[in-house]
Amino acid sequence: MKAFQVLFVLCLNAAAAEGQSFHPGSCPRPSVQEGFNVTKYMGTWFEIEKLPAAFERGKCNQATYTLLADGTVNVRNAELLSNGKINSIEGVAKVKNASQPAILGVSFFKGVPDAPYWVLSTDYQSYAVVYSCSDYFGLLHIDFAWILARTRALAEDVTSQLRAELAAAAGVNLSRLTVTKQTGCDVMTRGMVSKTKTGEQV
Repeated sequence: MKAFQVLFVLCLNAAAAEGQSFHPGSCPRPSVQEGFNVTKYMGTWFEIEKLPAAFERGKCNQATYTLLADGTVNVRNAELLSNGKINSIEGVAKVKNASQPAILGVSFFKGVPDAPYWVLSTDYQSYAVVYSCSDYFGLLHIDFAWILARTRALAEDVTSQLRAELAAAAGVNLSRLTVTKQTGCDVMTRGMVSKTKTGEQV
């Protein structure tokens, strides 16, 4: 039991050090998009705002989703680092239950459990609100949230509405949301196009 308590404290400290949004108790269970159409959701989405995420260190963050023949989704996340290099990673997303297509699991590494990916709402053409939450020992949960758009900018009134939705649906503390810088991103477009054409790692 003592070892368990030590591990729990270490998790708390690690989360705090990385600025993650952590809370006591289990994850909330927000409502998700009804009648979610994964095919219409495919394509590139740009990050407008987010809860802190240790795995995101740059700017110009974007995600490109491609539907595969087996029904899974190829996920390619990319960001521009301070040294001017593009950092990207690819993974696979799967619908966990056919009756709830807006709830997916995303995996980037073999042997590592899927990360939850809940599409709370989207109009497919301009915005999407995504939430993710993981429980630890039933005593702690760490959550992530993203406001996404099909372009690198989103009208302030729309963003405000989506922020309110996150707060109402998942209890997200809006003061912890950070704005993603989406300027000076031309190299991202050139770099990702080059990767697609050549098949080389950016």
